[in-house]
Amino acid sequence: MAYKPAFAPGAQVEHNKFGLGSVLSCSEEVVVIKFDDHGEKKFVAPIVLPNLKKSDRQPPAEKRSRARKKAAPAAS
Repeated sequence: MAYKPAFAPGAQVEHNKFGLGSVLSCSEEVVVIKFDDHGEKKFVAPIVLPNLKKSDRQPPAEKRSRARKKAAPAAS
C-alpha cells in the first residue's frame, strides 16, 4: 500500500514550540519544515505529526537579499 504524506510540500503548519512554518518535505519517516523564526528543522514524523496543526495563513514572501555587484577593475 502506498504511503500518503500527512502534509504536502508548501503546506502551512503551526508547531507549539517553533511557531508558524512551511513544510518542505514529508515522508513516512521524516518531516522537514522551514519555520519563520527558527529556520529549517528536521523531525521524526511519528513524533512531530501529533504536534502540528494546519494553518490557514498565506505562505510568507521569501526575503531576498540583494547581491551587490562588484565594480569592475579600472583598465590601465
